[in-house]
Amino acid sequence: MNVLVDICVVPMGVGVSVSKYVVACQRIFEAAGLSHEMHAYGTNVEGEWDKVMAAVKQCHEKMHEMDAPRVSSTLRVGTRVDREQSMQDKLNSVYTKMEI
Repeated sequence: MNVLVDICVVPMGVGVSVSKYVVACQRIFEAAGLSHEMHAYGTNVEGEWDKVMAAVKQCHEKMHEMDAPRVSSTLRVGTRVDREQSMQDKLNSVYTKMEI
């Protein structure tokens, strides 16, 4: 089953700046061959359910390898079985209605 997730991974106990941790997760999504788009407070990721969830697990594992004692993630998950729909399809639908 295909899934679209919005994930925000937060390493805790590592100080204020977390950009190097964000880079590590982006590299994991890239290496997994997942379509992903970073935004100001997280990343949208789409792909096959097991592949996406495996990448989420890898993000947590990587944060701990990078010495984050705790990691918290917020994950919103959406699936659709009536038709295929990508992240870009969802955006295009709104943009079209906005007449952009």
